Amino acid sequence: MDTLKLDRIRLIIENILSEYAQVPYAYGNIKTEIVFDRTNDRYLLVNVGWDLERRIHGCLIHIDIIEDKIWIQRDGTEEGIADELEKAGIPKDKIVLGFRPPEVRQYTGYAVA
Repeated sequence: MDTLKLDRIRLIIENILSEYAQVPYAYGNIKTEIVFDRTNDRYLLVNVGWDLERRIHGCLIHIDIIEDKIWIQRDGTEEGIADELEKAGIPKDKIVLGFRPPEVRQYTGYAVA
C-alpha cells in the first residue's frame, strides 16, 4: 500500500476512534483511553475506571492494518465500526471482520481475509 493511501487510512481510523472516545459514560467513573500505534498499525479504545466497587478495564475497539486490509479485531460498539469506516470511504473489500469466525466471513459482505 502506498504511503499516501496508508496515511489517509490511518487518519480515518484515528478520527473515528477519537470521536468515539469523546462520548461520556452515563454511569460510573469510566474514561476511554486512545491507543494509536502507527509503527505497528494498531489502534485501540480501552475503557478504564470504576462502576461503584466494580473495576472496569476492557477493549472497546481494536483495529489493525495488516498488509492492505483493515482488520477489526474487536468491535464493542452498538452501531458497528465497519459502517463508520465504510461511510468514511473505505471499501468493504478492504475491511475484515476479524472478530467473526473465518468460515462465517464470506457471508458478511466484507473481506474474508
